[in-house]
Amino acid sequence: MTGTGVEVGAQAARSRALAVLRVRSRALAVALLPAAAAVVLLVGGSTGRITGGPWGIARWIVTVLAVLVLLAAAGVALVVARARPAMSPTVPISERSAPDLYRMVRDLADRLDVPAPSAIALTPDCDSWLEDRTHRAHGRSAPGGRDASDAADGGRAALAGGRGMPGLTHRARRVSAAPVLVIGSPFLWWMRVGELRAVLAPVVAGTGPSAHPDIAAARRFVRGLDAAVAVSSAPGRDPLSRTVLAGVGWVTRLLLRGCRGHAAEMERGVAVAAAERAQAVDYGVRIVAQEQVGLAYAGWDRLLTRVALPAWRMGRWPSRLDVGVVAALTELSRRDRLAEGFASRLGERPACDLLEEPGAVDEAASLLAARLFHGGPAEAGPDWAPVDWQDYPDEVVDRKWRTDAARLHRVLDTLGVRHPADPALPEADGPTLARVMDHLSEPAEAGPAPDPGGSLAAHRTEAYGEMGIAESEDPDLAVGNERSAVLAAGITAELAREEASAPATPPPAGSAEQQGPDHALWDDGILPLFPLQPPRTGRELLADHVTAMVCCAAMDTAGAAPGLDWLDGPSLLVAGERAADLSPRVLTLIETGDPAPLRDWLRHLGVRPEKPVRLV
Repeated sequence: MTGTGVEVGAQAARSRALAVLRVRSRALAVALLPAAAAVVLLVGGSTGRITGGPWGIARWIVTVLAVLVLLAAAGVALVVARARPAMSPTVPISERSAPDLYRMVRDLADRLDVPAPSAIALTPDCDSWLEDRTHRAHGRSAPGGRDASDAADGGRAALAGGRGMPGLTHRARRVSAAPVLVIGSPFLWWMRVGELRAVLAPVVAGTGPSAHPDIAAARRFVRGLDAAVAVSSAPGRDPLSRTVLAGVGWVTRLLLRGCRGHAAEMERGVAVAAAERAQAVDYGVRIVAQEQVGLAYAGWDRLLTRVALPAWRMGRWPSRLDVGVVAALTELSRRDRLAEGFASRLGERPACDLLEEPGAVDEAASLLAARLFHGGPAEAGPDWAPVDWQDYPDEVVDRKWRTDAARLHRVLDTLGVRHPADPALPEADGPTLARVMDHLSEPAEAGPAPDPGGSLAAHRTEAYGEMGIAESEDPDLAVGNERSAVLAAGITAELAREEASAPATPPPAGSAEQQGPDHALWDDGILPLFPLQPPRTGRELLADHVTAMVCCAAMDTAGAAPGLDWLDGPSLLVAGERAADLSPRVLTLIETGDPAPLRDWLRHLGVRPEKPVRLV
């Protein structure tokens, strides 16, 4: 351990904490100044030292001003004290459900000579930190040891918390309780025990500075100001409350500006001290473990955007996301020579073995991930059901493709697009891939394609009116040709109508919305907190729907099957092998109207585009 580095960082943190507290003291002095002046005038008048007509008027003016300032200061202080600081939604882990994990963290704290964290929680992200949950609002809302295993048995509703400390008053708990250690759940499944210990060493070392009274007080003050700003800017209040809270917001923002720089430097000093203190613990392992942190983040991000997001949009949530991270990174190590050495670590003990019921914890973390990144309900239900990985191709991929294909044909019906006429195929009026390809294909001769039902421009105007979208086209919908642009606009409008007509999900029993603002840990109204992707453009939607139609035709006429690629998400399997090179051919069709590359691909696989497919 580099003692000098620890002392320098700790001293810098303490000095900045005192600077933050001086801002608080100055604010208190400003609030008390009119009262002090009023006391001087009142005492001078009562003793006969300050008398006369002007002094009497000044005495009343200053006294009234002092009362108003004290009332305003008391109101601001009350809002700051009662405002609920932001708290990260996590899956709490009790010591009963993870004794080995708690033992490892305590041993780590003993080696670092710092207080052990008061509790452990998991976050569905690739990060770890310490979080103070000693505010009175957190104490009332904390589930008191209700962990992921309990939540799995009682409705999978472990969505926030921290462990209570029975038998202590709030003031004693605030002074004595160490912060909660929040660990990224992907780390537990991908990292080995030694790697997790090395990664957590600098984080756990931060409990030492957190126990210093000045640093703890400065952090409470800054968090209170930040929470008060959030309260003052909350919408949906009556005019009087808005006016009062506007003044509170102005004062708290002024104080935040005054201490923001000092608070940032304080946290920087705490981080330096913690990093220096952790140098002596597993330093060599930490270098290797940091590589695994970056790899886990890349695999987690790809799993969420490519695999989990399609399932969430279908009303299903994969119940073993952390297991999926291991599968995705193992597949990456198989494909990428630079990562091939990482899979050799998998023979060592994984950190998830430190949990008594890793499956229940993974399921709770997976549900919370769906809440944070997509905004799904807090509990499973008929329209929000978990799905295992072995069922993912049939229950998510197949259903997604057939739902998209059905939507594509509904829009074609709205546009008045006819089915291809073929007397040899009496079932040709069904949903066929040929109908889509013929509509999007440009004619061989120059000029517009024949349109039996009227001009394409007339159809576009009529369809836009029926679908409730403006005639002036969004640039994102300009996908290369007229028919593709109209079809993309129709799909966009159809999706918007489906989302608008979806019933609102009522809050579950005991949720934040039912408990009220003083008990709410986080606001369900702002979900998702971390949306994965911006809204899809018309070009992307059209490509997805045409691809879905191609896959449906391949499954129904060529014996293909839905599959799951851990790195790329839903995939089409032909004879057990992943079908490649489909996306560029679909893009060629929708952007230039040239169906030749896609027709060659279909002919090679034996897909019959003229045959109807099964839709949902």
